[in-house]
Amino acid sequence: MDYVIRRVRADEWRELRALRLAALADPVADVAFGETYAAAAGSPDEVWRQRALDGAESARSATFVGDGSGRGGQLAGMMVVVLEERQASLFGVYVRREHRGRELAGLLLERAGDWAWGRTGTERLVLHVHERNERARAFYENRGFRATGRTQAHRGPAGGVVWEMAARVPSGFDGSEKPGEEAETRAVH
Repeated sequence: MDYVIRRVRADEWRELRALRLAALADPVADVAFGETYAAAAGSPDEVWRQRALDGAESARSATFVGDGSGRGGQLAGMMVVVLEERQASLFGVYVRREHRGRELAGLLLERAGDWAWGRTGTERLVLHVHERNERARAFYENRGFRATGRTQAHRGPAGGVVWEMAARVPSGFDGSEKPGEEAETRAVH
């Protein structure tokens, strides 16, 4: 399948909502997300419009999506990156079941990382993985993330603990390779 990895567009709020609700209905949602399906489904349209607008245009955060058709429509996956002091945090990572195993999550991570590394002062990428989410932990470890030793209580319905994982800026990365704001990454898998 040919995926286009790009920032969500502000007018795709309905598609973004559908993708997020699919994520929250997934069997591992209770350990993957801090938000519940009921809370997200009850959010008014204006919340979704703002999420899409922020993901599309904010200088401090970006929502990257995997578009399987290249023309919009049903989005195959997503990843949110938020700039903080000297680091960028990854959130809301999800790939639809029928697109798993095709390296879409890796493509999203690569694009989000390039965007974050290209911002002045970003020294590391940070994310949190639930102690029972072995699949996610293995995915990130295989891509250079390591547990930092920091933990916190999980905000979601599963309770338990989430581990902080981080990756440092790749050696030799100077930001010159980063795609522009409107760039799309195309990959065939």
